[in-house]
Amino acid sequence: MFQYFRTILSQYWEQLYIPSLRWSDFVEVLIIAFLTYHVLLWLRNTRAWSMLKGILVIMIFVIFAVLMNMTTILWIMRNAAYVASTAIIVILQPELRSAVESLGQRNVLNSLFRFDTREEGLFSDSTINEIVRACTAMARVKTGALIVIEQSTPLLEYERTGIEVDGLVTSQLLINIFEKNTPLHDGAVIIRENRITSATCYLPLSENKLDKDLGTRHRAGVGISEVTDSLTIIVSEETGAISTAYRGNLTRNLNQDSLRAELVKLQNKDTEEKKGLFTWKGKGSDAEKSEHLETPVQ
Repeated sequence: MFQYFRTILSQYWEQLYIPSLRWSDFVEVLIIAFLTYHVLLWLRNTRAWSMLKGILVIMIFVIFAVLMNMTTILWIMRNAAYVASTAIIVILQPELRSAVESLGQRNVLNSLFRFDTREEGLFSDSTINEIVRACTAMARVKTGALIVIEQSTPLLEYERTGIEVDGLVTSQLLINIFEKNTPLHDGAVIIRENRITSATCYLPLSENKLDKDLGTRHRAGVGISEVTDSLTIIVSEETGAISTAYRGNLTRNLNQDSLRAELVKLQNKDTEEKKGLFTWKGKGSDAEKSEHLETPVQ
């Protein structure tokens, strides 16, 4: 019996064609694996994940129909596939747009070849201190605030919806802007580097599910973080709690130290995340570690 199986295997092995492998084939496999992983990771964080599970259920049903030779069901599925493919693109249009924008924000070429010798971040330590001081003071008296800090993605289209300020970031200016019953308190403030560029700006609202106790201010903060790489600071008018929104994730119940740590991390992001394979850039300082509640948006 053993000799019989050995003969069968040897005959199969002789007929088996194994193409020669080149180094580019291994690179191709790595690229496909990398893209597949990131596509699945992107799907996991969007509404497309639930749709993917529904499509898998339909595929199992189609396989069953093929095995049982259910010709009518197969005919319906073949004709519905063309309409379904177009419908999926229309339904997932916001997610597809977000994925393409995210790819553009990563700036792959710049991250591979970076010869910048600057060590400073997006803004100064003084700006961090002023923002933290203002948010802490507004949280103490429950003054609502919405502050958007620009990074690599330009926020000009949102600045145009507000009123130009172009002032140095100070805690007194931020507190005065968001003071109740003042002309500039409604809307968001946009900060670029060390200056407040605009106030009373309108932001896109997130379409994802948030806790029922969160209002429009938090939904706008998460919404702008989903379509840009900006960091948004939200001070709740009802509870005085400080939150931040970044990449679609809402981090809640921050204190003075944890908020400062978030801003320091953002300040050093230019030196940490954009370090490429070929860089002459020195090491940036490590951001402070903090313990806080992070709530991923579903």
